Amino acid sequence: MTDVLSTLFRSDQGGHEQVVLCQDRETGLKAVIALHSTALGPALGGTRFHDYASSDDPEQAAVLDALNLSRGMSYKNAMAGLDHGGGKAVIIGDPDQAKTEDLLLAYGRFVASLGGRYVTACDVGTYVEDMDVVARTNRWTTGRSPENGGCGDSSVLTAFGVFQGMRAVAEHLWGTPSLRGRRVGIAGVGKVGHILVDHLVADGAEVVVTDVREESVARVRAAHPGVAVVADTDALIRQPLDVYAPCALGGALSDETVRVLAAKAVCGAANNQLAHPGVEKDLADRGILYAPDYVVNAGGVIQVADELHGFDMDRARAKAARIFDTTVEIFHRAASDGVPPAVAADRIAEQRMAEARRRG
Repeated sequence: MTDVLSTLFRSDQGGHEQVVLCQDRETGLKAVIALHSTALGPALGGTRFHDYASSDDPEQAAVLDALNLSRGMSYKNAMAGLDHGGGKAVIIGDPDQAKTEDLLLAYGRFVASLGGRYVTACDVGTYVEDMDVVARTNRWTTGRSPENGGCGDSSVLTAFGVFQGMRAVAEHLWGTPSLRGRRVGIAGVGKVGHILVDHLVADGAEVVVTDVREESVARVRAAHPGVAVVADTDALIRQPLDVYAPCALGGALSDETVRVLAAKAVCGAANNQLAHPGVEKDLADRGILYAPDYVVNAGGVIQVADELHGFDMDRARAKAARIFDTTVEIFHRAASDGVPPAVAADRIAEQRMAEARRRG
């Protein structure tokens, strides 16, 4: 516990407002809810269900994950123009074994105890049907099924938003907001990636994909026989690409990847793509344009946030379409400030949060 507490107050964790450690002995629930900022409004972010089995200290790893992810949500929500701060929750356990209805209900009661300071939704290891259960205990759960008044699968607008980010990349690099004739490589064609393929093919792009799951690749090929496939991500990043789209795990842009990446730009759906601070400068030094992940993948959080006002897909889609303008703004700010786009995006988000705090 001492290690966990020391983690909470580390200066590099971004000054979180509140962290709640949750335990319910009857159901076996162990969870962390982290609220990074409520400057712009109630903290909004999903619930991750993960066992952290590869860590020597799963509880410590869960706290760190919740802290990092909730901070990222503050920046994402600020750049998406939402009246929400950043939060994230982590339930510790293997979702295939530990997830039960009673456990989700217990977790929902902890969400309720925050009285609206935190609004939750789906994340890795949780799904629409899980949010339907959690919502039975509180009014601050979104990402529910359409049958229960929710917005359904947020992958739809996540992919749409990434596509808008790619259009901004095309506008910046080639003077036209179209991917027609451009070669786009997608690493990960799961929930978001396969929808992104649909947008790109419709726009006339040449698409090449890879995924560790053969069934995911087969689904894409069945829908779009002209899509090319390579063996793995290592092969993909060495391909001559106009745009590389990491759409699977975080940390996709490591030092090693950047050294061999044969793409003119990076724009993908994965969270936390930069493996560590400084990678954004390495990309810029190599002349690779980087569209900040938390900006272009914000379509999903825009979708679930809209549910809080009575979900309207047309309204949510119109807001997600603004990701194009936001990404263009970031590229202009980066050029004027002489910094990488990731730094420019952080500055804009921090400015918006600071202005909100001053307004009280």
